[in-house]
Amino acid sequence: MASVPRVASVPRVAVVMGSSSDLDVMRDAVDVLTRFGVTHEVRVVSAHRTPDDMISFGHAAASRGIRVIIAGAGGAAHLPGMLSSVTTLPVIGVPVALSHLDGLDSLLSIVQMPRGVPVATVAVNGARNAGLLAVRILAIGDEALTATMEEYQREIAAAARAQDAEVAAEGGEGDND
Repeated sequence: MASVPRVASVPRVAVVMGSSSDLDVMRDAVDVLTRFGVTHEVRVVSAHRTPDDMISFGHAAASRGIRVIIAGAGGAAHLPGMLSSVTTLPVIGVPVALSHLDGLDSLLSIVQMPRGVPVATVAVNGARNAGLLAVRILAIGDEALTATMEEYQREIAAAARAQDAEVAAEGGEGDND
């Protein structure tokens, strides 16, 4: 599937992370948004090191044209929840695995939001799915984006069927005991 050109030049999705060390994980969301032709920006916005900047970013996001925020964070992982607390936009949290606890600390921090502060949370290091979820959210009001998502779903279904055929062919007539 080729990238779909979008008319808007204003970023529709913000991909933010607490540190540039999270970029290796968050790049998967950026790649998905690029593939679907969704305009986006990529920023480091730290809930702990630059809290005033993070609050300002969250307050201003909607007025700048952002429609979805994808926020990746490791460790204490406060960024997604803090952004959700200062915006009405949907926030998708990506728990980033660090060298300790394999990302479980990040996952639990992001998924356990208090009542009234929703954050959609994907798997640890699941930025690709975060990007796909952002595309689906935007596709609600965009028929062209919906059609592109449907094409993508047909592609991944075809790939799964091809894998099935390959595995079935390699499996042969083994014992059924």
